[in-house]
Amino acid sequence: MIAQRDREIFENLFVLEAANNHWGRVERGLKIVRDFGAVVRYNNVRAAIKLQFRDVDSFIHPDARGDSASRYIQKTEATRLSQEAFARLIAEVRNVGCLPMATPFDEASVDLCVAFDLPIIKVASSDVNDWPLLERIAATRRPVIISTGGASEKDLDDVVRFFENRSLPLAINHCVSLYPSEDDELNLNQIDYLRARYPEHVIGLSTHEYHDWHSSMLISYGKGARTWERHVDIDHEGVPVSDYCSLPHQVDAWFKAFHKAVEMCGGASTARRVISRRETQYLDALVRGVYARRAIEPGYEFNSRTFARDFYLAIPLRKGQLSCREVMNGERLVQPIAPDEPLTIEHVDGPYAENAALKRLILDRGA
Repeated sequence: MIAQRDREIFENLFVLEAANNHWGRVERGLKIVRDFGAVVRYNNVRAAIKLQFRDVDSFIHPDARGDSASRYIQKTEATRLSQEAFARLIAEVRNVGCLPMATPFDEASVDLCVAFDLPIIKVASSDVNDWPLLERIAATRRPVIISTGGASEKDLDDVVRFFENRSLPLAINHCVSLYPSEDDELNLNQIDYLRARYPEHVIGLSTHEYHDWHSSMLISYGKGARTWERHVDIDHEGVPVSDYCSLPHQVDAWFKAFHKAVEMCGGASTARRVISRRETQYLDALVRGVYARRAIEPGYEFNSRTFARDFYLAIPLRKGQLSCREVMNGERLVQPIAPDEPLTIEHVDGPYAENAALKRLILDRGA
């Protein structure tokens, strides 16, 4: 059973992964934060805007610096920001009403998460078995979200057990590490697998599809995912936007799909729903009422064995009329009834007439 603590931290949390789309320019990063902060606010959702932290000087081997053949090294160097620049971005994330988050890729970056007092730390799919990094993250005692792209079942069991043994809040995101992902690569049934294997944790979806911002939300919510992550970017100053990144209007559609999923799925999944008065009234109109087959005098005693001989069931159900739902044994007729006349609560003694709440229910239902 998922702890209430974990529900409060992770449930219905959206993580907007800004990654390195600031391209090393703090003003561009600030515009990303402000544009998506507005979308979050107008859709009334709880969201985090997440950055990526790398201690570039130690993260890249000295001999590999400036290696133009490696896109990863090239991008890491090109998107480098100072600690002061990150501080401005994080302050703005808080200013727009979102939670600041980061994915640290090395131990020094975990320390930076602590310095900025980030409330949640993300572990990338590539790092689910990077034990020195995980040890440093666990030492912060902060809640963690992990992505599962490419991890084996043993990798997942090991990392989940690692955080469980330390009693740290943990959410687990199904993720396919393909950027972008085609619709037939999403494997959304893995949400069922993760919920069954790790029932004490919030399960989420980190997704990179690029054709549809609606369907995967409806499906994933219906399957029980309760936290979501997407890469985001803005179309600004001619900087190319990767296919796997969502623009503000697309994230707006994504949030609206979430609200539609909540509306259509309704309330709790662990107890019977509350039946609305409107639904009850509709069904009452379909219920058969009790009618007399013949004239019957007061003193007649109702018996289930002889009921079909003396009464029949038909629609419509009238106000105050007894229905097929009320089985009568031992009650007596206190008023005469004519052929084809509805049998009402006023005709009989017993619990239907004596219980005020039950009597009011029968008097109010029907046509």
